[in-house]
Amino acid sequence: MNRAEFQAYLEKHPSAKLRDLVTQMLYEEIVSLRIAPGTKLNVNSIASALGISRTPVAEAIVNLCEKGFVISRPDTSGYYVIDLSMTDMISLYDVRTAIECEAAALCTEHADNATVAELERLANEYRDALIAKDYDSMLGSDMPFHALIVSSCGNKYIQKCYEMLRPNLTMYQSSMLKFVSSSGENPWSSSITYNHNAVVEAIKMRIPELARQAMANHVSSSLNYTMFCGGGSDPFANVRNPKGKK
Repeated sequence: MNRAEFQAYLEKHPSAKLRDLVTQMLYEEIVSLRIAPGTKLNVNSIASALGISRTPVAEAIVNLCEKGFVISRPDTSGYYVIDLSMTDMISLYDVRTAIECEAAALCTEHADNATVAELERLANEYRDALIAKDYDSMLGSDMPFHALIVSSCGNKYIQKCYEMLRPNLTMYQSSMLKFVSSSGENPWSSSITYNHNAVVEAIKMRIPELARQAMANHVSSSLNYTMFCGGGSDPFANVRNPKGKK
């Protein structure tokens, strides 16, 4: 996060308030893990890096606090990026399972041939990227794959619920890049490699229950993969800022 990037934001949104631009910029840095979980947000440092006053930065941090991506800690001063934990991931993925399994089942009825073809392309891209350990391509195909299933399911309430979860899901999906690069041999690797393809095949065959089960297997495999990366301890230690430093 630097002045040049912020100037690009300004040029793209010349009429936007500084507070809103800083909020969006910090939000994108947080959900992509470019600012590590647990990092303390220093208003003065951020303002200096962006070349602006403290006020819009402070207001942006308050906005992110209201959205749940930044917290204040009772035992210390200042604001911190939310942490990631296995317990929180399980809770999030419980809701994800309910939403995405139903969305996949509905796609067997509502997804047209062009959508199915795009899902197949994204699934193959993710599979190839995971085998090659091309982490940027993995992230670039994973979230679009799931978002397309939800947007094509034909149920606006499922879509609204998913949009609420999407930022948090992005944080946990971004953490997968760290896990894949450092986990070595993981017995769940083969499952997550081909789970997307299994979902697509079920949608192509237009079998709702098969699509629902394939998505459930995918979410479960992702959880098991992450849990194994911890080796019996906290799997998120390698993506966290352990001392809460900026």
